[in-house]
Amino acid sequence: MDKFKEAKALLLVADFGSLAKAAIQENVTPAVISRRLDALERRLGVKLLHRSTRSIKFTDVGMLFLEDCRRLTNEWDQVEESISFGPREVTGYLNITAPAAFGRLHIAPHAALFLKQHPKIKLSFNFTDKVLGFVQEGYDLSIRIGGNVDPNLVSTELAVNKRVVCASPSYLQKNGIPQHPKDLLSHECLVLNYRDTSHNAWQFQDKGIPFQVKTHGSIDCNDGEILKNWAINGLGLVWRSTWEVQDELKNGKLITVLDEFSIAGYNIMAVYPHQRIVPTKVQEFISHLKKIYEVEIPPL
Repeated sequence: MDKFKEAKALLLVADFGSLAKAAIQENVTPAVISRRLDALERRLGVKLLHRSTRSIKFTDVGMLFLEDCRRLTNEWDQVEESISFGPREVTGYLNITAPAAFGRLHIAPHAALFLKQHPKIKLSFNFTDKVLGFVQEGYDLSIRIGGNVDPNLVSTELAVNKRVVCASPSYLQKNGIPQHPKDLLSHECLVLNYRDTSHNAWQFQDKGIPFQVKTHGSIDCNDGEILKNWAINGLGLVWRSTWEVQDELKNGKLITVLDEFSIAGYNIMAVYPHQRIVPTKVQEFISHLKKIYEVEIPPL
């Protein structure tokens, strides 16, 4: 049996989570995928994964082998691309993860145009606020907002982003405009109510010196979109990223305050594994987002 087909079966099962879904991608039956995996394990003499009717779980050896298979497959694709003549076609599967709210607002809406430009690509998105591992989860590209990047990964800036404090004109007219972050202690502040209390500590700087103010209010929520809508409705001040509130700032539904105390932004980045040649599908999707974000998420 073709060694490449065996390795590809393993990669597809890892990416799609089941023999049935892997079989659909290969246009074969699940039994064929199962035979390829059996042949691979017999040839290697090790157990790569535990299979049942309900789940598939990789062994420790299986995870290591999966990592090598993915690396070698990517390198093979890159070698083919590097010697191709003419425009390089974007094909295959592109698995992308991104923060949930950002993915809904600024990635998913642009998938249709990318597919129209590259009809032979297949896109798979996972929008979650959990940072997912590339090898373990099988992702080609991660969109992240701020944070530290593993030295084994490469990051490319897609757009500038910063945090702003804002409120509706009606709230500011009724309650006054805070002149210093400490004034927030006497205002209604709409904060995230995650398990810890760190999200009620809003970050600022004064003449380059960072500080924070622990805010509070009569109502909180674990959903940033809801906080924004409450602010629009005049319930209080909110501290959000510009990519979340830029439309409301442009149309006047929200107004920023305390801008002179804003901290440096948490920029939006594309992150991917360090490779000798970056796959064309990854390059093209990054370029696609960059062109859109130049207009969609300009610095405020």
